Amino acid sequence: MRDIFDAIQKSAKRIKEAIDVKDIGYSQQENSSGETQLELDIKCDMIIAEELSHVASVNTISSEEKEHAEVLHEKGEYFISYDPLDGSSLIDVNLSVGSIFGIYKGDFGSQNMIASCYVVYGPRVEMVFAENKVKLYLLQAGEFEFVKEIRLGEKGKLMAPGGTQQNWPTYHKEMIDGFFKEGYRLRYSGGMVPDLHQILLKGGGLFSYPATSDKPEGKLRRLFEVFPFAFIYEKAGGVATDGKERVLNLGYAHLHDTSPCFFGSKYEAQRVKEVYAKNA
Repeated sequence: MRDIFDAIQKSAKRIKEAIDVKDIGYSQQENSSGETQLELDIKCDMIIAEELSHVASVNTISSEEKEHAEVLHEKGEYFISYDPLDGSSLIDVNLSVGSIFGIYKGDFGSQNMIASCYVVYGPRVEMVFAENKVKLYLLQAGEFEFVKEIRLGEKGKLMAPGGTQQNWPTYHKEMIDGFFKEGYRLRYSGGMVPDLHQILLKGGGLFSYPATSDKPEGKLRRLFEVFPFAFIYEKAGGVATDGKERVLNLGYAHLHDTSPCFFGSKYEAQRVKEVYAKNA
């Protein structure tokens, strides 16, 4: 596992350099969802694939930017899914973006997840790695230094509601409005990594991306985004649900399957479960 952790760190340093200097214009290529890719998306994808290719224990990698998985070392035992640059459309307005990694043993799938990690590229570059515990690292003088362990409180103060509101189910909107009436504050940038990072470091709250009329199966991808963050939130003492069941009990049929998802501390997650149980 140490060699994978080292490869992710090397990738993060190179991606930070690419963000600082790379042309952010659109390419002529599309990703698996039919979205036109930024040149930076392609560059970051190549960086991560290259660094992981040097790790003999990595069997197969899959990227949000590619339709199919790629076998690296047939004798390797680890399978790694990653979103090379989550929120890349925010680069041109200089908001924080990130990379997400899911680490699986034996094959992809939530039941095989043994660790996960994400990196935030903002005013500072920070990395959160979860295996048995959730640990925060800060990039200083070219190296990632351990800062602290992260634990969520029982109840938070922040709301990060994703999806276009006009496409939300009525009961979902009523639930979110109810949280705001309790005094919760809106903290939503449009980037999954910085929003979930903020909730983690501020002690709790709720990030939500429900099923909507235009995205009835949710928008966020299970292997690349939903499962890795579910693993992190649970290890930090929080909850990850699709509104009905535990996220890490979900399977997948295709590499790019999506799911509704809610990540938060226990108080907010319990409210989600109650509201969605009544409207199932």
